[in-house]
Amino acid sequence: MRLATYPSLDDASVIVTGGASGIGAEMVRAFGEQGAKVGFVDIDREAGAALAAELAGSKGGVAFEPCDLRDIAALRSAFEALAVKHGPATVLVNNAARDDRHGWQDVTPEYFDERIATNLRHMFFAIQAAAPGMIGAGGGSIVNMGSNSWWEAVGGMPAYTTAKAAVHGLTRSFARDLGEHRIRVNTVVPGWIMTERQKQLWVTPESIEKHRQRQCLPDLIEPFHVVRMVLFLASDDAAMCTANNYMVEAGSI
Repeated sequence: MRLATYPSLDDASVIVTGGASGIGAEMVRAFGEQGAKVGFVDIDREAGAALAAELAGSKGGVAFEPCDLRDIAALRSAFEALAVKHGPATVLVNNAARDDRHGWQDVTPEYFDERIATNLRHMFFAIQAAAPGMIGAGGGSIVNMGSNSWWEAVGGMPAYTTAKAAVHGLTRSFARDLGEHRIRVNTVVPGWIMTERQKQLWVTPESIEKHRQRQCLPDLIEPFHVVRMVLFLASDDAAMCTANNYMVEAGSI
């Protein structure tokens, strides 16, 4: 497979939330390979530190700030620290989320609020924290990670799917509010991605076969497939792409 290099990402300042593992870690690696200055935040201190150490020799540099994104004050502090190290970000990838399963009968108001805080609220405040720097730089790109779950009417996690459906409203509203500053805001919608978490918790021969039948393409989706779309939307090659959904789900929706 022959993949693109984006000159506009060379030396760009990038922030990825939830960057210590899964799709987020692949994003951090991929932006590093493009020559970007990559900052990432994650609640997992050990995994984050290990990834930063792995990528210590990358051209633009990689910086990790441990952060529980449910704590908005901590989020703001982490973003400020990354801006000191790499300059204001011109690319923000709102990746952090957690698709824990839950029955609708068992959801309490407290659990619902925690799911919203984990999967949606931090996206708003990450944009709020990063946008002034992008405005000062004359533009930027924000990529919010959506989910195929609500598009496919998946059950068993209604608080999660509610949060993920709301990401699209967040994207379109901010695309309008920030567009005058040449800041593009888009949603990437991944299908069922074969991360280690998915493999450990939910992948079975039966579930894989059922999902293959739903997809138009026969191949399973790996994290790098999603990352390639994120790189494109972050780059100048996507200069006129904003306020939209970009599906990477092999035709399952």
